[in-house]
Amino acid sequence: MAEPYEPRTGAEQPWDPEDLAVARGEDPTPENVARARRDLAEEGPAAIERTVP
Repeated sequence: MAEPYEPRTGAEQPWDPEDLAVARGEDPTPENVARARRDLAEEGPAAIERTVP
């Protein structure tokens, strides 16, 4: 029996706050990195999925 297809998503790999800020089209300034860090801490993979599905 074949395994069911499970597509990969952007959230399946580790993300640094700097990476998330840049993926959002922002410069990795301290403010943008801090916002990305908060989003990752509060929302987990959902913060990434909104940006990089």
